[in-house]
Amino acid sequence: MTKPKILVVDDDPDLLRAMRLRLRANNCEIATAADGYSAIATAQKERPDLIILDLGLPAGDGFAVLERLQNNNQLAGIPVIVLSARDPQGNEERALKAGASMFFQKPVDNEELMNVIRVTLPQWHPAVVPLPS
Repeated sequence: MTKPKILVVDDDPDLLRAMRLRLRANNCEIATAADGYSAIATAQKERPDLIILDLGLPAGDGFAVLERLQNNNQLAGIPVIVLSARDPQGNEERALKAGASMFFQKPVDNEELMNVIRVTLPQWHPAVVPLPS
């Protein structure tokens, strides 16, 4: 069974490290990017099955990344889960209108995030096991 490839885009190295550990423990392949510019380049190179995206990024915020993904025929179909410390009021609706599948406020509940990944990528459901809280 093929592992899902997930691109995590965030400028917080501690969050990237934690997400890498969490997702690898759940049988996922991981790619990371720390800014808006490298997010698009990494998505083009890695062709992830799912993107977890922060909104507050250097070199193009998450909304710019969402717009560029939607305007790229090869990347437009990749589901995006926004994970942001920004106030959800206004930002959640804007992110969903820009093409995000889901919006989570940081910090996110591990089990809830893994459940959304399982629903978003049902073909890998048997391989994704939630970590204990």
